[in-house]
Amino acid sequence: MSTTDASSVDRSPASDADVCIIGAGPAGALVADRLADDHEVVILEAGPRFEYADRQERMERALRPAHDRPDVWDVGGPRDASTSTDGWFYPLNHLRVKGVGGSTLAWQGMVMRLHEDDFASGSARGVGPNWPIEYSDLQPYYAAAEREIGVAGADTPYAPPREEPHPMGPFEPSHSDALFAEACEAADVAMHAVPNARNAEPYDGRGPCVGYGTCQPVCPAGAKYDATVHVERAEDAGATVIDRAPVERLDHDAKRVTAAVYATPDGERHRQAAESFVLAAGGVEIPRLLLLSESEQFPDGLANSSGLVGSYFMDHLFAGTGGVLDEPTRQHHVGFTTSESHQFYDDADADIGPIKLEFLNYAGPSPVESALAGDDWGDALLDDLRADYGTSVGVGALVEQLPREDSTVGLDPERTDDRGNPVPRIDWAVGDRALRTIERANEIQESILDALGAEITWQVGPDNTGPAAHQMGTTRMGTDPTSSVVDADCRTHDVANCWIASSSVFPTSGAMNPTLTIAALALRVSDAVDAWL
Repeated sequence: MSTTDASSVDRSPASDADVCIIGAGPAGALVADRLADDHEVVILEAGPRFEYADRQERMERALRPAHDRPDVWDVGGPRDASTSTDGWFYPLNHLRVKGVGGSTLAWQGMVMRLHEDDFASGSARGVGPNWPIEYSDLQPYYAAAEREIGVAGADTPYAPPREEPHPMGPFEPSHSDALFAEACEAADVAMHAVPNARNAEPYDGRGPCVGYGTCQPVCPAGAKYDATVHVERAEDAGATVIDRAPVERLDHDAKRVTAAVYATPDGERHRQAAESFVLAAGGVEIPRLLLLSESEQFPDGLANSSGLVGSYFMDHLFAGTGGVLDEPTRQHHVGFTTSESHQFYDDADADIGPIKLEFLNYAGPSPVESALAGDDWGDALLDDLRADYGTSVGVGALVEQLPREDSTVGLDPERTDDRGNPVPRIDWAVGDRALRTIERANEIQESILDALGAEITWQVGPDNTGPAAHQMGTTRMGTDPTSSVVDADCRTHDVANCWIASSSVFPTSGAMNPTLTIAALALRVSDAVDAWL
């Protein structure tokens, strides 16, 4: 694949910066785009720029069994090392991307709003904290985020209040969605469209989805939104983007961040000074950076007078049930989810959390992966494909994990990265409520598949569940500086010119994919930084 000579790029600090943004994923990109017209903006990104022309080759990589998911976007090695405890192993690199565009290069692209009760879990469900903001505070920013990203969707009877339709109408239900519809009616389960961050029609200068089917981990067509859209727009407005510039610490005094210290591929260290700083590097790297920035003024890490930087680490847990039918299901004809159900979401209470059901369009093996993984050829291969492919169905779900103070991201005391800095150590603790919720999700899934007449052949339940790669909660939002890291505007309690735009500020996780909420909060942070400047 084509690459740019890292040593030939000028990575010296930008002069007279008003805003330094750390991370060029969706949050950082949106903040930069919003502020670049009126302010001098610089983005520091740890990873490289990826050539758009290479995406088809990366798609081919994704299809070949010799490559794992991290290989598609060059993730791995000492740069991306982490450690995880023996209790609940956390596979950090499975869906992580370091580079301009961040996680949106590899994400599936499901974008739904949190529900009203998610912002008031303690009051409405009797468990967990309330957010210091309400749904109504974020509602206009949700609408703006949907317009910026380009969302194809439709209103549902279970969704929170909307102020306008989605920018695009929804994708049509898939063939397997149609099979599920009759079974769901029999099982008294409502189906509805999924809001997708991919173009159902031409939008914002990008073409519609053409059905490559490799949405996660790569869209070669550009129909699925990724944050390079807003990075490039910010650059057009004058923003400076410095790639391959991992930030190693934040210099500061007792009240303000003064500079971001970053490394370059040639081994040099630079200081990027600015009037304000926005941390947008995700739920693991943000607390790691704050902890690496310890000082005499902040001996336990920058912005950590509460002692809670890195605490309350959360992710969504997956529940799934699948099997086979005696008729074609056209699995893998669609590489993303087109139907879901939020019917059981607001039934949540202290014992069972919210559940988001997903009707999978990619259950079972894909024909390409099956063909490439086997040793057979010709008629034998064709017989194998006919036997294994085309009759699979599955129902997935995401469930909420409650915040726990003993679920943490910290610094590993023994292992270091390629620059000699401690790697993140993840101590992931999962509570009993989440496991009970998975059992409940499995029961609903079984009832649907039984009504469909499917033979159940697999299940992901409490004993073999895993994370959805949605890192949340490690710099939580709150009004009390002793029990939170940032205030209701996502500004750190301890230093006046530092904001955090990330799912790391979520006090609770809900069970909705977090990117739309990240985007809405990023737009809200943009307004706060603009007013402060």
